[in-house]
Amino acid sequence: MLSIAVFTLQRHQHGASMVDMLVYRAEGQAVVNGEDLYAMRLPGWDLPATYPPFAAMLFVPSTWFDVSTLRVLVMLGNYALLALAAFLSFRLAGWPAERNRAAAVFLAVGVGVWLEPVYTTFQYGQVNLAILCLVLWDLTRPDRSPLKGVGIGLATAIKITPGLFAVYLLLTGRVRAAVVSGVTFLAAGLIGWAALPDASYGFWTNYLWDPSRVGVTVLVDNQSLRGAVCRLLDVNDPGTVGLIASALVASLGIAVAVLAGRSVRVLRRADAWGGVCTALTALLVSPISWTHHWVWCLPLLVLLAAEARTLGRRVLLGVTAAVFLSHVMWAVPHRWGREVGWNWQLAGSIYPPIGIAILVIIGLRLYGVWRRAAGEGDAWALPASALDHDDALTKQG
Repeated sequence: MLSIAVFTLQRHQHGASMVDMLVYRAEGQAVVNGEDLYAMRLPGWDLPATYPPFAAMLFVPSTWFDVSTLRVLVMLGNYALLALAAFLSFRLAGWPAERNRAAAVFLAVGVGVWLEPVYTTFQYGQVNLAILCLVLWDLTRPDRSPLKGVGIGLATAIKITPGLFAVYLLLTGRVRAAVVSGVTFLAAGLIGWAALPDASYGFWTNYLWDPSRVGVTVLVDNQSLRGAVCRLLDVNDPGTVGLIASALVASLGIAVAVLAGRSVRVLRRADAWGGVCTALTALLVSPISWTHHWVWCLPLLVLLAAEARTLGRRVLLGVTAAVFLSHVMWAVPHRWGREVGWNWQLAGSIYPPIGIAILVIIGLRLYGVWRRAAGEGDAWALPASALDHDDALTKQG
């Protein structure tokens, strides 16, 4: 309660402009007025529309309120979405017990507002928590549910990058859910095309493929692998080096995510780790992943906390929490990303190393679990007690 009160007071005194919220409102206004959506620039900021036309249509209700009222509503909405994301993260992890779930959600909100990705989501008035909730809602639904995939499809229709989760569903054998996700995405796109045909044609044939509309890659705000390589090499475009690095990490991330998703008989919380590893992969290989896109740190920390039963895992939880609570990238002397000294490289690109480290650690755990399972027979036919093999391996090793 005290943490939330302090955060609210700090937000009020800071007077954040919620600039991304203003962009969304301007997009909604362009739709209402029948203006060229992608020629629009937010006055005073010169920021363009970057989301698909379907997303712009969803922003129309923001035009019903004045900016001051909208800021309050967006902040309250993000509180609610943070609580929902925490609830879904605990459900994904299957931890803690139901009787403690409400207290855990409340605690997660009190701590979560200070996580840098969540903090900046509030500061900019971003939609990241809504996207997170849509995907988590899908991941926590049973595979037999006919609606599984709808959340991912809607999230992809709004922000494109969640489409990697549909690939994850497909590669882990949830074909129907992957198809539902694709159909939902196409239906949303067709709605946008029917309502805004010119904007849709421009977005899907041109603006989607122009990364300069989103922002400058080398900024410390960009915590993708490509951004980290740009700052390391002190260039605006990492060229072949960046392409190779992204390809290697993409291969590692997808392999780990899919193997985790297919290891439900031998690894506890296998599907949860598969989903989180998919998110980390998308964040790492996307050309631009602003710090506030890393709100997936919330389910990541919940999973690490749920499994923090050994010293090594507690250290991993502590280091990961410290990284996302540090806000350290904002202390880098050259926020614009160029001429960043060697002593500031890690601070300026702190999220990619922790993301890659998690992928490697989960990959090694999977290797150990499957090696042990293979020694006991057909891993796919192992009994439910095999779910604890990874914990037993840790204790014995």
